[in-house]
Amino acid sequence: MNYQTIALRRALAADYAIGLMPATARRRFDALLLEDAALRVELGHWQDALASLTGALPERAVPAHVWEGIKARIEPQVLHVPAKKPFWMNLRLLAAAFGIVIAVLVGVLYQRDLGMEYNATLVAANQQPALQIKTFADHLQVEPLTLAAIEPTRALELWAIPAGGKPISLGLVPVAGKGRIALNKTQQALLKTPLTLAVSLEPQGGSPTGQPTGPVLYQGQLASL
Repeated sequence: MNYQTIALRRALAADYAIGLMPATARRRFDALLLEDAALRVELGHWQDALASLTGALPERAVPAHVWEGIKARIEPQVLHVPAKKPFWMNLRLLAAAFGIVIAVLVGVLYQRDLGMEYNATLVAANQQPALQIKTFADHLQVEPLTLAAIEPTRALELWAIPAGGKPISLGLVPVAGKGRIALNKTQQALLKTPLTLAVSLEPQGGSPTGQPTGPVLYQGQLASL
């Protein structure tokens, strides 16, 4: 892989700084840092930018209508206190719950590196990381980083842009920014070639023309170590 590509170096440095890079890829990136002073500088820029996000936010009073909504949900409810169960039953429930948690954690850690093929960090115009995208055999996993809020009548659409080609829609970004995007066979084959990912602002339901009609908010290079 050509690690001298500016977009690729920037994307890898962002993944490393954010902490979302898989363990095996992170070890390879550590080795690259030892040999590449410019890459260390690029990583430092990302770390400084992320550090600026940890500052304290000013307190703001909760609007009255929000409190009214909370009270409306709470007051009609009746609190039911369950009868106490024998101590030995509580131990069994605790052991079962602990087993489920361990199984879930092991499954998550196993799947994280095993199935992922490529990944991309999409950034805004100010180079702020906005969206993390990981590709798997038949779907994309989308994780929001610093997505800007959009109107309810609008949607974010994800596009794959091959070198020298036209954008091809991969589907709509989940409303909350986090979730899965299923891929058909054509899209799966497309993601195995070098390309750029971009997100445009579209009408609700997606672009009516099959091409981006709104501004491109985020973009990044699809890469793999």
